Amino acid sequence: MEPSINVLGDTLEPCSAAPVTGFFRNGCCDTGPADRGRHTVCAVMTAEFLALSKYLGNDLSTPKPEWGFAGLKPGDRWCLCASRFLQAHEEGAAPKVNLAATHIRTLDIVPLEILQEAALQP
Repeated sequence: MEPSINVLGDTLEPCSAAPVTGFFRNGCCDTGPADRGRHTVCAVMTAEFLALSKYLGNDLSTPKPEWGFAGLKPGDRWCLCASRFLQAHEEGAAPKVNLAATHIRTLDIVPLEILQEAALQP
């Protein structure tokens, strides 16, 4: 696993424990060499984004009990693939982002300015 640093240069904060998220299922958007999808963006789900994701072939809203996955609903926080976030941004359907819980490796794919546009307001 790579160091747990967020896009602001601080210690990576947890994204969600309910539902538990992250490539390593540790509640954080940590990443490492095995995480080919770069699940590094702590995103707050919206109905619009969930519909886009389903349309694009990644249905995050339908429960999959065989995987212990209850399905996501608007308001849930989830470690999203950086490339899917960028695609949603380009489609005008990007979810909000918790910058403190978004891993610094996201910046390899998504410019900080785009993340800041989608940032949750304190």
